Amino acid sequence: MRILETKELKKIYGTGETKVCALDGVDFFVEQGEFVSIVGTSGSGKSTLLHMLGGLDRPTSGEVYVDGKQIFELKDDELTIFRRRKIGFVFQSYNLIPVLNVYENIVLPIELDGNKADEEYVNQVISLLGLEPKLASLPSQLSGGQQQRVAIARALAAKPAIILADEPTGNLDSRTSQDVLSLLKVSGEKFGQTIVMITHNEEIAQLADRIIRIEDGHIMGGGKDNVISGEE
Repeated sequence: MRILETKELKKIYGTGETKVCALDGVDFFVEQGEFVSIVGTSGSGKSTLLHMLGGLDRPTSGEVYVDGKQIFELKDDELTIFRRRKIGFVFQSYNLIPVLNVYENIVLPIELDGNKADEEYVNQVISLLGLEPKLASLPSQLSGGQQQRVAIARALAAKPAIILADEPTGNLDSRTSQDVLSLLKVSGEKFGQTIVMITHNEEIAQLADRIIRIEDGHIMGGGKDNVISGEE
């Protein structure tokens, strides 16, 4: 089942001589339960693509489907609600709320949606990520690796259709990066999550089931016939 799909996705910034085509006709899809890495150098369009996939920015043209829904048909307030319910984010900078403890950070997106957390499921996530001893701690009392584990737990807690990870190990040393990414992969497998991660690190990308390469706003390949390049 296709859980994520783009069709002729384009994003253009500026006009005239300052015009930049960050994405130029990107078409690909991700199957439910896949762990996919999108690899590219700085300026390749990978961050722009992730923002489009997560509904954080609107494309110039083209379509993005998440769990069968064309997300850019939604109004801004509808898109905000859809994003909160269907998409989990893991950012390089963790984005934890400093005045909330670990547990409160993990369940915050669920509570913002007016729901109660599935305590049994959330506790499974917490246990898998080794966060039980830190539940009452504030983010400032945690190491970088621990903060990123909290961010992963928060992304998983609402049972989203897809998790988008933006350079999730960019602020971590190499050993901690491997540990965190291994936990992300194991978590995804255990809870049946679909994960799309952007990175410039080839070694980290190898942990994924499939690698998609992006260059100058075009998808260059991804190891499956379902990955189609944009306009050449």
